[in-house]
Amino acid sequence: MKIVDFIREDLILPELTSSQKLDVLSELADHLAGRHEQVEKDALVKVLVERERLASTAIGEGIAIPHGKLDTIGRLVACIGRAKEGVDFDSMDGRPTHIFFVLVAPENSTGVHLKALARISRLFKDTDFRTRLLAAASAHEMYQIIADEDAKY
Repeated sequence: MKIVDFIREDLILPELTSSQKLDVLSELADHLAGRHEQVEKDALVKVLVERERLASTAIGEGIAIPHGKLDTIGRLVACIGRAKEGVDFDSMDGRPTHIFFVLVAPENSTGVHLKALARISRLFKDTDFRTRLLAAASAHEMYQIIADEDAKY
């Protein structure tokens, strides 16, 4: 499984404007819903917020992977947002979160959902990769960095 199978350049927000956890989720849901006809913003926000109530999806090292399932979509979809200043997202390491990788799976796709989460987690463990993603000048450059790294595995 490759990340480029479910992320596109137009689904990357290089400059999030929100600075609060719930606002970040809403901004990312709005961006994804505006580019994917099967995703309804309010339904996605609800799913993401419910997941965050269980435990924060901020895994540390400046990364969060908000995720959930919707019965309206037919395949895995994703959206990436970057907050250069960082957002308090209740991260496991207590540090600000800079990169948000929203992953939305069909309701009945446990295996695919888990494989995608594992793939994303593995990719983002690489310090050099995270640094390059944070330094990228545009959505296009961020997408290229992801695609190049994705091709290595």
